[in-house]
Amino acid sequence: MQTLRVELMYFDAGGGHRAAAQAVQAVARQQGRPWDVQMVDLFKLLDPQDWCRRRLGFAPADAYNWRLARGWTWGMRWELRALQAGIGLATHAMARRLRSHWQCTRPDLVVSLVPNFNRPMRLGLRQACPQVPYVTVLTDLADNPPHFWLERGPHQHVVVGSARAHMQALALGIAPHCLTRASGMVLRPEFHHPAALPDGREACLRALGLNPWQPVVLMFFGGHGADSMLNLARAMPAVQLIALCGHNQRLVEAFGNLKREAPHVAVGFTHEVPRWMQLADVFVGKPGPGSLSEAVQMGLPVATFVNRASIPQEAYNGQWVREHRLGLVAASVRELPAAVQDILSALPMWRARVARQRNNAVYEVVGCLAGLLSGRRPASAAAPQEGAKLAAAAAA
Repeated sequence: MQTLRVELMYFDAGGGHRAAAQAVQAVARQQGRPWDVQMVDLFKLLDPQDWCRRRLGFAPADAYNWRLARGWTWGMRWELRALQAGIGLATHAMARRLRSHWQCTRPDLVVSLVPNFNRPMRLGLRQACPQVPYVTVLTDLADNPPHFWLERGPHQHVVVGSARAHMQALALGIAPHCLTRASGMVLRPEFHHPAALPDGREACLRALGLNPWQPVVLMFFGGHGADSMLNLARAMPAVQLIALCGHNQRLVEAFGNLKREAPHVAVGFTHEVPRWMQLADVFVGKPGPGSLSEAVQMGLPVATFVNRASIPQEAYNGQWVREHRLGLVAASVRELPAAVQDILSALPMWRARVARQRNNAVYEVVGCLAGLLSGRRPASAAAPQEGAKLAAAAAA
C-alpha cells in the first residue's frame, strides 16, 4: 500500500497550533492510517537562515509569547493589521519559497493550522502541486476577518469548530461542499481518554498537600504563564490552587515563596495537563480557545475574561462560553476572583452544564483528511457523527 505524505503546517506563536498538529498526527498514527504525517514549522520555511533571530536577537514567535506572558496585549489589533499588510506585500515572494519546498517534498495533502499565511501557502501549493488538496483547520473558535483564517478562492477545504465560524465561512463565499463543521477545537487524544489517576483523586490531592474535601481551582494562562496569576492567587487567599506556569520558571519560583491561607501547588511546563485537570473543580485563565476547550472536555466550568485589551482572535471566546453556559466571563483579570466564587457557590449546576458538551473534533478532522485523500468530498453534516464513532473506537 502506498504511503501518503501529509504535511501539517504550524508555528509557535502561541501553543495551540503546534498542539493541534500533534493531536492530528497522534490520532492518524493510532488509527493506523497509511500516511507519513510530517509537522512543518512554517517560520523555518520562510526564514531558513533564522534572519530574525540573528538580526533582532529573537524570533517573532518568541516576542509574541513573551508579551502574552506579561499580559502586554494592548495594541495587538493594530499590529495584526500591520502584519497582514506586510504579508500581503510579500505574498508572491513567500509563495515562491513555499513552492520550492513542495516541489521537493511532493505532499499528497497539506493542512494549515496557522492563520494569516493561508493565501501565500495556498498559492505556493497550487504552483507546485496543482492537484494536491489544501485544508485549513481553524484552531480558533471564530475567524477575525479580514485575511485572518478564512480567504476567498477555490482549491481549498476548510474545517471549523463552531457555528459562528461556519456562518463566517459561508458568508465569505466558501462553498458548503468545501466546508466541514467539526464539534469543537482539535484536542490531543489524552483529553478524550485521560489516563486514570494511579491512586485515585483523593490520594493524589493529599500527596500534593491539598484537601480533597475542598474545591480546587486550576489556573492556566497558556504555555508561558502570566504574571497576573500571582495577583489572582493573592486575591483568592482561601481557595486551594493548582497553578500551571508553563515555561515560566520565574513564576514557579515566585509561587514557591507565596504565603497564603489555603495551600497551592505550582507546576512548570508539563505534558500532563489532563492529569492536573482531573484534580481540579474549576478552571480559571485567559480565553484561549485551546485551554477553554480542554477544561470543558475535562468537565471543568470556566472563569475567564474578555475586554478591549484581549488579543483580537480571542474576542469571541467569551461569547462562546456564555452561549453554551460553560462558566462566567469577567471584564478584567481583577474580576476573576468574584467569578470563581460565584461558580463555586453553585458548582453542581455548572458541572452539569459542562457535562453536556461533546467534542470529538480531532477524530472528525482525521476522518475529513481521509476523505480528501481518497478523493471523496467529506460531508459537513456527517462529521460530528463520524467523529463520535471514531472516538468510541479509540476508547475501546
